[in-house]
Amino acid sequence: MICRGLMLTLHRAGCITLPAPRQVSPNNIVRRGKPPPMALDTSPVRASLKDVRPLDFRQVRGSASEEKLFGRLIEQYHYLGYTRPVGEHLKYLVLSKGRPLACLAFSSAPRHLGPRDRFIGWSAQARRMNIRFVAYNQRFLIPPWVEVRYLASHVLSRVARMLPDEWSRLYGHPVHFLETFVDCEKFKGTCYRAANWLLCLEFLFSLGNISAKNFVCAELAT
Repeated sequence: MICRGLMLTLHRAGCITLPAPRQVSPNNIVRRGKPPPMALDTSPVRASLKDVRPLDFRQVRGSASEEKLFGRLIEQYHYLGYTRPVGEHLKYLVLSKGRPLACLAFSSAPRHLGPRDRFIGWSAQARRMNIRFVAYNQRFLIPPWVEVRYLASHVLSRVARMLPDEWSRLYGHPVHFLETFVDCEKFKGTCYRAANWLLCLEFLFSLGNISAKNFVCAELAT
C-alpha cells in the first residue's frame, strides 16, 4: 500500500509514467456510504449515575441492527463523524433501560507513532513484536441529550477492564495498553484522567494542512 501510494504520487508529479490500469477495483467505503438515517429518541436523560444503573455494555460488532444504531449515533453526533474501523476492532454500545448512553470504538493502534513509542520505551524491534497488544480508542461519544455526572469516566473504566478478554476471545491475544488522542483545542480530557488514564505527553499532530495540538492519553489495561 505504501509503495503504491508513492508510485501514484510520482506519476501525478510527472516523474514516472505508470501503465493504464487493467481494471478499477470497487471502493467499498464509497459503496457502503454513510450510516442510514434512523429515528432516535433524543428526549433528555438527566439523572445520577446510580439512577441509570445497571448499564448494559454490548459489543455490537456482528449485530446488524445495533451496528447501524452505533454508526448513526457516531456519524450524527461525533464531531469527527463515522469511519469504518480497519484491522482488529471492537464497538460498544452502553445502554440503560434500552436507551443508548454512550458509544466507544477501539481498533488496531497506529504502527508508527514516535511519541507513544518513546513514552513506553520501545525500540523499533520491540514495537514490531508488541504493537498488536495496543488498542486505539478511535471514537468515544456521549450523546448531547445525556447528562449523567461521572458517566464518561465510569464507562471508560469499565471498558478498560473488559476489553482485554473480549479482544482475546475474538483475536486470540489480549491487549495490555490503550491509547487515544484528545484535541485539547476542543476538550480537556477530564473524563480520561478521572478514569485513571495517563495524560502522558503533548505534541503537534499534523495531517495535510491541518495542525492541532493534542494530548496522547494512555492506560495500561489489566
